[in-house]
Amino acid sequence: MKSYDFLVIGSGPAGQRAAIQAAKLGKKTAIIERRAAIGGVSVHTGTIPSKTLRQAVLYLTGWDQRGLYGEGYRLKNNLTIDDLMRRIHVTLEHEVEVMRHQVSRNGVTVIEGAASFIDMTSLRVENARGEVTELSGEKILIATGTRPIRAENIPFDDETIIDSDGVLNLKSIPRSMTIIGAGVIGAEYASIFNALDIKVTLIDGRDTLLDFLDRELVDEFIHHLRNHGTILRLNEKVSHVERNGRNQVVTFLESGKRVCSDMVLVAAGRIGCTYGLALENAGLTADSKRRLKVNETFQTDVPHIYAAGDVIGFPSLASTSMEQGRMAACHAFGNTTSAKPAHFPFGVYAVPEMSMVGQTEQELTEQKIPYEAGIARLRETARGQILGLNEGILKILFSTTDRRVLGVHILGEGATELIHIGQAALILGGTLNYFLENVFNYPTLAEAYKIAALDAWNRFSSHS
Repeated sequence: MKSYDFLVIGSGPAGQRAAIQAAKLGKKTAIIERRAAIGGVSVHTGTIPSKTLRQAVLYLTGWDQRGLYGEGYRLKNNLTIDDLMRRIHVTLEHEVEVMRHQVSRNGVTVIEGAASFIDMTSLRVENARGEVTELSGEKILIATGTRPIRAENIPFDDETIIDSDGVLNLKSIPRSMTIIGAGVIGAEYASIFNALDIKVTLIDGRDTLLDFLDRELVDEFIHHLRNHGTILRLNEKVSHVERNGRNQVVTFLESGKRVCSDMVLVAAGRIGCTYGLALENAGLTADSKRRLKVNETFQTDVPHIYAAGDVIGFPSLASTSMEQGRMAACHAFGNTTSAKPAHFPFGVYAVPEMSMVGQTEQELTEQKIPYEAGIARLRETARGQILGLNEGILKILFSTTDRRVLGVHILGEGATELIHIGQAALILGGTLNYFLENVFNYPTLAEAYKIAALDAWNRFSSHS
């Protein structure tokens, strides 16, 4: 049995960052990965592929230039699935190579195979050839991520009825698509496929989309989807799904409605990849969604076994997963690290992008915290005009007592990049004056911060 200071199960953002951190602390570290290539769901079926697909769609369809050249503008007519997948495969190959080099140069051992607990300190690893290795670890991190939930009332065939992992295996571009589930994944894919001029119907049992975001941003996003032909069926539950004789799939709703389309994409939640870990041998149990409970230092109920990333639930972001993995490794080996960040940005890579940091108007109202909002439209900026932007909003929420930044909310081109300016101001205690007195490059979209601040200043002035 080979012994290690730190064993990491899973090579996604959390596992990778944790392993590298432990190695930098001088610990003998190994990553156990069941796939042939490292990177986890984030690289192979989730974050990187979906964002690359988004970029390929916007570029090849000419979508991001239609504000200048009209709705009929196309960069490439007769777009095929191969055109889209080519860019994804190039990106993934490069990303895997970068990760492999990073892990290697930090002295982390990568062991291919599926891991399961023998006991609290030992793991059994079986590779695709049936070869078994036993390992022991002083500290162990579970970073196995999640996979899509497959409801029993939906007959998945991985061709016309797929989950979000199946998007990368599409053989052709459908003319119509039904998406079940309007969470982050469903909303992203609905807008991406809509940009491909596919007729999209988005179904969800809730009465709105993305309820963790600012309501005004969500309203803008819903308007954008509907304006471009997406049909939203909210407050609707799916009864069952069937194929009909005309090579179409029919989605039956409990309300009696039927939705016919060439393809159904199910994005109705995810479940922790802990089923094969034999958690009971380590004295651990998962919740109903097979996720693990951890404390503030990412320890499970067994103190030397940690968990991080999507497998522990919210917020299930690649960015926060990386930080969770790093903090878990630091705590495991007594290296002091700062507390969990109080403010981290959310990014929704839809078309258009949405991002936020801090509190929303709904939260501030519920908590009875007085605030004022400053709003800028991205098309009001010179850069927005140059880019031909039709939509986009940047909103800053300021405290009415000391004018500190309480939250920043952005919808539009570059939102996930622009948000970091607001994040820095929020964390460092910045106020309205920072944006009023600061100089921004011109022309840039970042100039919208100054426009929003001036709008807030006018509102504050009206109070006096």
